[in-house]
Amino acid sequence: MSTVYPLRARGALERIGLRDRVYDLVLDMLMSSDIEPGSRLSIDTIARDLRVSPTPVREALVQLERTGLVTREANKGYRVAPPISDGQLEALFDTRLVLEGGATALAAARDDSIVPLLTQALDDHRSIAQRVHDAMASDALDVALLREYFEVDWKFHHLIFEGTRNPFLIDMSEAISTRVHRMRQTVTSRVSDADFAVEEHQAILDAFAEGPDAAANAMRDHIERVRERSREDAQR
Repeated sequence: MSTVYPLRARGALERIGLRDRVYDLVLDMLMSSDIEPGSRLSIDTIARDLRVSPTPVREALVQLERTGLVTREANKGYRVAPPISDGQLEALFDTRLVLEGGATALAAARDDSIVPLLTQALDDHRSIAQRVHDAMASDALDVALLREYFEVDWKFHHLIFEGTRNPFLIDMSEAISTRVHRMRQTVTSRVSDADFAVEEHQAILDAFAEGPDAAANAMRDHIERVRERSREDAQR
């Protein structure tokens, strides 16, 4: 006997889809350089601009508050988060060293089924890095392409977390990803290191053939190099 789902369940799915789309649009807005840290975010104004009701905007901002991209003040509403501090930046990279180094070792110790997935992710990364170069050369780099680049870049890291087959580490990947979003938003949305990132991902992939220790060391080296570039960006 087949189950008949009530229409209200379908409506809930539609609302979830709308909320996700609104979340993406607000995230794009936050990733742009047009909004200053500390700026007030009006739910009603955003809703009018997006031609939606205030509800999905409010839900999106609740999600974004968990990432640290926005802050909420009692009786005052939401604001764009202040710039990430030097201490927070260092803490983020220390966390990534521990989690991603360990996750890479675990993933490399399992079967090599992850290697083709990482190879495809690296090919995608290399392809979009070229698109970013072309866009920058013609002064046509927009927020949508910038965000797509960051998503493809992070996918390589997330696949390694998935390769551990550890649900707790996979959840932590999502938490780290949102903090990396904030770093990119507040430090600057630079992608001038795209070539370096591709080369370092290639080194991580190559190290999988050498074993868990080599793969973990390659990941830690990559994160330390990203740390150094982020420090330089923060001083600009």
